[in-house]
Amino acid sequence: MRLRVEFTTEPFDLDEAPAHAVVAREVVEGAALDSVDVGPFGNTAEGGADVVLDAVDALLRRSLEAGATRVSLQVNVIAEGRG
Repeated sequence: MRLRVEFTTEPFDLDEAPAHAVVAREVVEGAALDSVDVGPFGNTAEGGADVVLDAVDALLRRSLEAGATRVSLQVNVIAEGRG
């Protein structure tokens, strides 16, 4: 099974990326995901279910520890063969 996760961390800071956003980016960029798209207002990553779920676990734990007050995420099952 393949999954796509879309997430944001808050609070926002448009002048400088807060520590929780930097940590979240490090988590997804360091995971063995098939694709990662990091942006100022939302982030997406795709990969196999185990890899995505492990990344989500680390993302939640580490970004909350780094000061996030809210993490919004959505996980979708995507069709095999789609990248």
